[in-house]
Amino acid sequence: MNRFVLSAILMGVLLTANAPAQNWADKLFKDGLIKDFGSQPHGSQLNHSFTLTNIYAVRMEITSIKSSCGCVTAEAKKRVLEPRESTTIDVTMDTKRFTGPKTFTVRVTVGPEYISTAELTLKANSRADIVFNPGQINFGLVSRGQSPTQFIDVEYAGTLNWQISEVINKDVPCTVSFKETYRRMGGVGYRLTVTLNADAPIGTQRHNLYLKTNDPASPLVPVLIEATVQSAISVTPETLHLGTIRQGTALMRKVIVRGNKPFRITGVEGTGDGFELGEALNANEAMVQFVTFQCAPNKEGAFRKELKIKTSLQDAPVSVIIDGIATR
Repeated sequence: MNRFVLSAILMGVLLTANAPAQNWADKLFKDGLIKDFGSQPHGSQLNHSFTLTNIYAVRMEITSIKSSCGCVTAEAKKRVLEPRESTTIDVTMDTKRFTGPKTFTVRVTVGPEYISTAELTLKANSRADIVFNPGQINFGLVSRGQSPTQFIDVEYAGTLNWQISEVINKDVPCTVSFKETYRRMGGVGYRLTVTLNADAPIGTQRHNLYLKTNDPASPLVPVLIEATVQSAISVTPETLHLGTIRQGTALMRKVIVRGNKPFRITGVEGTGDGFELGEALNANEAMVQFVTFQCAPNKEGAFRKELKIKTSLQDAPVSVIIDGIATR
């Protein structure tokens, strides 16, 4: 279907007098518009990702995301979508802001040429008899290789002989343990200990652990885990722009490599085709190292070379991009 035909169809939809015909944005959410979290501890942070797919043959933009309550936040991972491209609307609900069963909405508007709004519905029962303190584990910014630890206290007050039997942490880059801290008539307390793994992947981490309980109303209780893992190594500049150079001409360029503690540079991967080390690597440990590259592209035309600097501080190398145009 060409762009003109699709535009005509969409225009026809939007000009229809019947309001329900304008809700074509609902079709972008193929996995549904409703999330029911069920019964959850008061104070817990609940999260869910709605997948949105641009099913049309024209570019689309998410122009607005509005929540019906301050206890629900929502954001799109990507605002502009090409045809057939997908993103997620990531929603977080703060159950310490309410008690009992509640229903909230998030209105997602797409456009800008043709406007339509989809309404996402979120339900949860914030149980006052189960309390999390704090409501989630948030490690914040962490350098890769570090292993911070945080705790959550879980308390139950009620008639049930409430127990946590297991923590399910499939694919979560954390080590988790729990212990009962007290048990008395009408209540029990647990402490959950969560340690981020030193080899957690670089980037934003957002996962759920699940507490397995004997409570028929909440057999699996989610615990939100968040962290932003940064490389322990940084390189400046990340890209060396050589511009236009004569083929075979050797240029010397230097980058600065910094670590969060003393380290050695153990090697450089990806050399060749006229891109080599310009001088020997420093064999001593230091928090700041310098690497010099000799750049002499041996082929005519545009080039883009990625060199990977390996260090003693982390397994993952850091990359330097060298680009430009070689002429005769």
